[in-house]
Amino acid sequence: MELLARMRAERQDMPEALKKVADAILETPGEAARLTIVDLAERSGTSTATITRFCRALGFAGYAELRVAIATETGRRERQTWHTDIGQEIRPDDPLERVLEVVSGNDTRLIQETGDQLDLAVVEKVAQAISRAGRVLLFGVASSAAVANEMEYRLQRMRVPTWSRSDAHKALTDAALLGQGDVAMGISHSGRTREAIEVLAEAGSHGAITVAVTSHPRSPLAEVAELVLTTSARETTFRSDGFAAIHSQLLVLDVVYVSVAQRTYERTKQAFDVTVRAITGHRLPEDDT
Repeated sequence: MELLARMRAERQDMPEALKKVADAILETPGEAARLTIVDLAERSGTSTATITRFCRALGFAGYAELRVAIATETGRRERQTWHTDIGQEIRPDDPLERVLEVVSGNDTRLIQETGDQLDLAVVEKVAQAISRAGRVLLFGVASSAAVANEMEYRLQRMRVPTWSRSDAHKALTDAALLGQGDVAMGISHSGRTREAIEVLAEAGSHGAITVAVTSHPRSPLAEVAELVLTTSARETTFRSDGFAAIHSQLLVLDVVYVSVAQRTYERTKQAFDVTVRAITGHRLPEDDT
């Protein structure tokens, strides 16, 4: 995961003092990379000792290493041929051209960040587990429920027995019936949705493989899961983190879906052929004129 994306993801679970340091860096990372440790402590309203603790929490030996890492990442971004308006406000009187610029720029950047940080070794394990599973349970609420529904549809078309739930009682009932070789996946941007945590815990207690899809790798949902797939998300006006995470979540699950299809190629191809024929009669013919 890129450093700044990781910083945003882990900020939620940091102590209050370390959050202040993260906020000071994330506000203007390029400028923060040029600050001395004393300057950064003053800007964040903390102490040099807190800055040192922050560095170690992110795996750096000291502040010098952190500065170099931030400078390298921000420098690389500045050299990119395109730019985005991530984080900028959309005002009520902004024209649609401005809205499109902010929204598309934000989504493009978040998808790139998600792809950069995605652990492909974990993707392979998840895809392998799903391709062999007797049953797959997907759980999400609100916007995450829509993502779970989409994944359910895709897996079902490959003859993978899959159910998506947004009701906790139904999901817990399904989770209790899972066993060895089955898969339960909880989707939650924050990783703090109580129902998702309970569903994975229940499924895991019966021997199912548990998977978390979240933007916060240190969240309670990630801690209860056996395998964790991380996403990237950032708010813009009128789009909370949950909404902003949808495209990132779909990217992660799309990669998993294609990987499952690769592992079940003959079965999947046959299933696709059958389902395409089944709906052909419901499509209007193409106009050749």
